Amino acid sequence: MGHPVVLDLSRSTGFLCGAIGQRTILAPKIVAEAGAKLTIHTQATSPSELRAMIWRLQKQVREAEEDLAWKKRRGIRFGIALALTLLSIPGLVAWSSFHAKDHSLLMSGRAVLILVLVVSAVVVIGTLLIHLQRRTEFVDHVEQPGPSRYSKSGTELREELRDNRDALRRLNTLAPTPLRERRSLYREELTEVVAQYQREGRKYRRVHNALQSLVMIGSTTMTTLAALEAKEWNWLTISVISLGFSVTLASAFTGYYKYRERSYFLRQTSDAIEEEMNALTLGVGEYARFGQDDADQAMALFTSRVEALRNEQRRREQQLDQPADQAAPLSVPPV
Repeated sequence: MGHPVVLDLSRSTGFLCGAIGQRTILAPKIVAEAGAKLTIHTQATSPSELRAMIWRLQKQVREAEEDLAWKKRRGIRFGIALALTLLSIPGLVAWSSFHAKDHSLLMSGRAVLILVLVVSAVVVIGTLLIHLQRRTEFVDHVEQPGPSRYSKSGTELREELRDNRDALRRLNTLAPTPLRERRSLYREELTEVVAQYQREGRKYRRVHNALQSLVMIGSTTMTTLAALEAKEWNWLTISVISLGFSVTLASAFTGYYKYRERSYFLRQTSDAIEEEMNALTLGVGEYARFGQDDADQAMALFTSRVEALRNEQRRREQQLDQPADQAAPLSVPPV
């Protein structure tokens, strides 16, 4: 029997030590020692049990990725709210000093700044209170750490995710999966890929429609206000400047990020993958020539065609991110 392959579990949450010897796979039993140090012992484990361990570790990786994404979104919201809170107070003082003689302008500006201050302060305080409340929880009157997204910092989550990913890669090398099983798993995972492309396509379509509406409404309104020929600094002048800035910004975002093109290509790829999935399931099209005994050949063709579609989608995304003078021509999405 070969020598055990030991993995460093000093920070990992997984079960990941093992060895391969002939047909026996060794996996760890982890025992906590004094000083929070982990000692690893190995015991004979069947391939099915090892695959179950891989599935559990994959679940931990997905949960850690979701927690990190959630923590990043919350950090962005909290940072914006905190910045608005801190800037609103000096903004109120400055506005009161500059427009002390114009009562109507003074009160209007104060109302806007006070509203921004109140809303942002509520977001900041609410976020802090929820975090403190859910950082710990009581189980049978015993205080325990709460969910990882609240009880652990972003650095701790990233280190745990990195360790689990590394352990998962090494454990996968100890439990080679049959080709047929990998292809079947690949087919099942495609459902999430299609759903992700559809979600991103809808998101970019909504953004494009919103910005395009802003461009049209803003251009029309700005032209109307500019026709009034304002000669002094008043609300008309402010409106022209604000709308001009908004229209210019919306046009720049629309032209740079190409939301409409991204939506079109994502939807096109998701429809093509869904068509391949339906053809494989129903045995039509390119898969009509395969019978019940040719399932492996059908799955191989299906995998090849879907990978070609995904590679084409990645190529389109790369070209969309390139400058206009360097990108190769793409098919223009229909209006």
